[in-house]
Amino acid sequence: MAKQPRFTRSTLPWIIELFAAALTRILYRVRFSGAEKLPQGGALLAANHLSYVDVLVLQLACPRPIRFVGFEGMRDSHWVFRWAFKLSKSIAITPENALGATRAVVDHLKRGELVLLFVEGAISRTGQLMRLRRGYQLMAQKAGVPVVPVVHDGLWGSIFSFSGNRYLFKSPRLKRTHVFVAWGDPVAADQLPPERLRRDMLDLAEHAFQQRPQLKRHLGREVVRGLARRPWRLEIVDRTAGRREIKAGQLLAAAAALSRHIRRTIPDRRVGIVLPPGAGGSIANLAVLCAGKIPVNLNFTAGRASIETSLKLGEITTILSAEAVQAKVKDFPWPEKTLDLRKEMEAMGGKKAVLPWLLGAWLLPNQWFADLLGLPKYGDREEAGLLFTSGSSGEPKGVVLTHRNILSNCWQISSLSILPDSATMLACLPIFHSFGFTVTLWYPMMRGCRVVTVPSPLDTRKIVDSIREEEATVLIGAPTFLRPLVKRAESRDLRSLNLVVSGAEKMPLDLYEAVKEKFHIEIMQGYGLTETTPATNINQPNPLRPDTVGAEPQLGKRLGSVGRMMPGMTARILNPDTMEEQSFSQQGIVAFKGGNVFEGYLKNPEKTAEAFHGDWFITGDLGRFDEDGFLYIEGRLSRFSKIGGEMVPHGTVEQRIIDVFDLDQSEGYIIAVMGVPDSSKGEALVLLTTLELTVAEVREKLLAVGVPNLWVPKVVKHLDVIPVLGTGKLDLKGCKDAALACVELD
Repeated sequence: MAKQPRFTRSTLPWIIELFAAALTRILYRVRFSGAEKLPQGGALLAANHLSYVDVLVLQLACPRPIRFVGFEGMRDSHWVFRWAFKLSKSIAITPENALGATRAVVDHLKRGELVLLFVEGAISRTGQLMRLRRGYQLMAQKAGVPVVPVVHDGLWGSIFSFSGNRYLFKSPRLKRTHVFVAWGDPVAADQLPPERLRRDMLDLAEHAFQQRPQLKRHLGREVVRGLARRPWRLEIVDRTAGRREIKAGQLLAAAAALSRHIRRTIPDRRVGIVLPPGAGGSIANLAVLCAGKIPVNLNFTAGRASIETSLKLGEITTILSAEAVQAKVKDFPWPEKTLDLRKEMEAMGGKKAVLPWLLGAWLLPNQWFADLLGLPKYGDREEAGLLFTSGSSGEPKGVVLTHRNILSNCWQISSLSILPDSATMLACLPIFHSFGFTVTLWYPMMRGCRVVTVPSPLDTRKIVDSIREEEATVLIGAPTFLRPLVKRAESRDLRSLNLVVSGAEKMPLDLYEAVKEKFHIEIMQGYGLTETTPATNINQPNPLRPDTVGAEPQLGKRLGSVGRMMPGMTARILNPDTMEEQSFSQQGIVAFKGGNVFEGYLKNPEKTAEAFHGDWFITGDLGRFDEDGFLYIEGRLSRFSKIGGEMVPHGTVEQRIIDVFDLDQSEGYIIAVMGVPDSSKGEALVLLTTLELTVAEVREKLLAVGVPNLWVPKVVKHLDVIPVLGTGKLDLKGCKDAALACVELD
């Protein structure tokens, strides 16, 4: 149960204590849970460190006085810190005086005090949990006291944190900052090694993040308020046909007018949308949401049968599209009530209907504008969007995304400072793709970064021209879409880019090196799933090193990993056979929990039950974490074959074949390895390829470089094209069907 803090005596002189408590209450609205778990005697409090004011907030949330341990270099860097250390009687520590500081901590613990140690050793400059220092165990063991994990959420982004790569020199928040402190259970020091402590702190951080009041809000209302705050600002540069600029006020006014029309004319709860990235897609999605309905962006590349299943499952009888799209996607099962967006805008009155809303966007406070649209203040766990899985490994499933899911992921992305409002993002991923839906559709409208839209990620020439001419700073895509840039773009074309993010599939090392060599850009690999709205992990540029005494370098990225988890997420690594929890460092099935994790599939309780292990969402991917919290994805469980009792990774075999034959996949997939049933070994590998390869030469090449015999494909099948989804990922179901259709194994 969350509680409001009461005034508590600390180690400060009472007059200073009174002033500090009052100031903290003015700046922050602090709530907490779990403080009743604190033991009566001594205990070592192990906390995360996000800002200079952590100590004040933590003391405010603690019913007992806390003695803090701080870095001596900070104490000596400024008279304010020297004064604060002296008044609070904090314990100063450095590597040089570690023994003396440890003795002091132990003495105070033995006296029955609460001593708080920031176990990361420094303020996090990424907003994420860094590597944990090991000294806390020794201190607690020598004193014979338990360790109590404690995590606070909400201080990252304040002027006292390092968000935006700087302390202090940034705009202060005009309203009180909501901060939540979560206290954990006391644990004996010998039972709490760094990996277990990290797990417990991540669990507490997830709980604290879920208490953010912003997550209860209504997505449509938040987007409308965001656009209404900046009606003059250029929001979208639509390069679908020519070049068209749309300001935030224009986008908002068009969506507002259309929402009234939709509310009057469309009785359905869900409205289908088949449009490419651009002004039309943004207006349609926002209008549907503001009309009190649920936008469903349909995957028009999925195939007729799959789309028909999606329409039936979502009870969708009305679709918003465009004549040009209908002409291009002829095999789409268009329902009788398929509406042309442009004609609907004309039917509602065109510019005359939009003009009053445009004036309102310029003149009215953002809250009033949202009220005029009748948008509720809270959406929380109600459905805000419906996406269908790509069907890469089976039939499409309806992924219900709530207001909390989408708002959580937007706040998580925003907290990393990788997409500030000054960014110009090239948006080419389809809106039916979860990354395109959240990151390049809703996030920019809420947070204010400019978007340059290109209708297809396959149109490399248009992407290159758009980056160069619009000076885009951020590019997001799958390796399949990024690879052609190496051949078709010059270094000068992409010189404006300062962030390139790769997701959807594992980033090949050769692609990373080619982009770095030609364009001097490091691709930041990320990870996510439709069910996680989608982003769970991302590498980010290393934070700057501040000009303060003792400040050490901190890592934001690690090659080969998919980055640290988004703030407010926690994880487990589960044994693939028993589903029991394993060590973070062991390879197993990755499971997540967080505000961005969906709650279930539409009308499919069986699949929902399969997707969860208790409260944990099962990703189906094998991975592990290192000591710094970076996640390494080793492959999808469905992309392993158990041959003769050994787990054989399809992706690794594919990479070995690419290496030994020196294959060029810049134009798309030319090989894929799949597993099929085998009577003698359990499974056997089939190589699907568009090349003229034989089993004999594949075997000879692989064995020559030391590849185990079990890893050598037993069959080679020639295809005209390797099945690929519209999202750029390998179509695993299509590949599996092709492999099964072409072999008859004894």
